[in-house]
Amino acid sequence: MRAATTKKTAEAYGVLGAMGMANRWTFYIGKDGKIQSIDKDVKPATSAEDMAAKLHELGVWMRAQ
Repeated sequence: MRAATTKKTAEAYGVLGAMGMANRWTFYIGKDGKIQSIDKDVKPATSAEDMAAKLHELGVWMRAQ
């Protein structure tokens, strides 16, 4: 997980909105560095569950605790 602390990252990923604020999108990046999926409809109330479901869909399994 990465939070953008400068506009450079937002610019590189193309998520800057018209007012210069970054859109709240989630990028799922594979071990090879390629973008596997982009969620452009992030809902803060369910974002953790949504991320877990997407990671499962992408075949990323949770480690045993």
